[in-house]
Amino acid sequence: MGKRMGKRGIMEFKDYYAVLGLERGATQDEIKRAYRKLARKYHPDVSKEPDAEARFKEVGEANKVLKNPETRAAYDRMGSQWKAGQDFQPPPNWDAGFEFSGRDADAGNSAEFSEFFEALFGRRPGHTQTHSHPHGMHAPGQDHHAKVLIDLQDAYRGAQRSISLQMPVLDAAGRLAAQERTLNVNIPKGVREGQHLRLAGQGGPGLGEGPAGNLYLEIAFRPNPRFRVDGRDVYFDLPVAPWEAALGASITAPTPEDTVQLTIPPGSAAGRRLRLKGKGIPGKPPGDLYAVLAIALPPADTEAAREAYLVMQRDFNFNPRAHLEG
Repeated sequence: MGKRMGKRGIMEFKDYYAVLGLERGATQDEIKRAYRKLARKYHPDVSKEPDAEARFKEVGEANKVLKNPETRAAYDRMGSQWKAGQDFQPPPNWDAGFEFSGRDADAGNSAEFSEFFEALFGRRPGHTQTHSHPHGMHAPGQDHHAKVLIDLQDAYRGAQRSISLQMPVLDAAGRLAAQERTLNVNIPKGVREGQHLRLAGQGGPGLGEGPAGNLYLEIAFRPNPRFRVDGRDVYFDLPVAPWEAALGASITAPTPEDTVQLTIPPGSAAGRRLRLKGKGIPGKPPGDLYAVLAIALPPADTEAAREAYLVMQRDFNFNPRAHLEG
């Protein structure tokens, strides 16, 4: 989900601890007490403060995040290097590796909160289930979810990977801690970014004799220095020499699996896309692989190289800005 930006095209970081007047190591009881005190102080029905309504909403948003160990742990991952009011953008896949039980920040109601809140918590996957407790004895466990990062090559070939997840919990003193577990996960060939893998029985424990819930893993790809992914299609930039683009050539090009021989048509321009049908992420149908041509200029770092460029300057009647004139 894309985040909404402010009027100036930026988003400001919100220090929820400062809003409640707390240190980052505060206990959950301290968060509860601070919220109740400030909510009473700024409640629009009783407060005489000129900015009471805005402060009341701000305090409510801070409490919404910090009262829940899961959303608090995710927020804390942003670190303490940010200050309130600073320009901010969440790092890509900032929430990868966190296991959430579904008791999240009620993202469906995020419209009442800031763009900062929405950017962090406005897209929690919707696998939460609620169950009645017949006779107060037995009930299925709650479904959990987490985002995990895999390599693009895993989607091409399939793989078995060891995945570490952190589940935020409270210690005996009411302070935030992390409970870690490791799972062996089969990554199916052809998995897409954003797809969810269901691990039966790996969610929350059941009540009594109720079965355990499921764990849903949302797939995301680690950043790849060479390839970009759009659905099942994959793109990469392919540098070619000026003479290869002008005269045509047969060159060796990489794919996420191996290499292929690729024909550069004569007269190719920078930005031209060459399609390798069916060489994208496997599926029914598979995606395509696109080589996007980029003209690589040899450096004029020797006398002979500079002379070669001067010869080109004299011999070519070429103005690359002709289309901008008149």
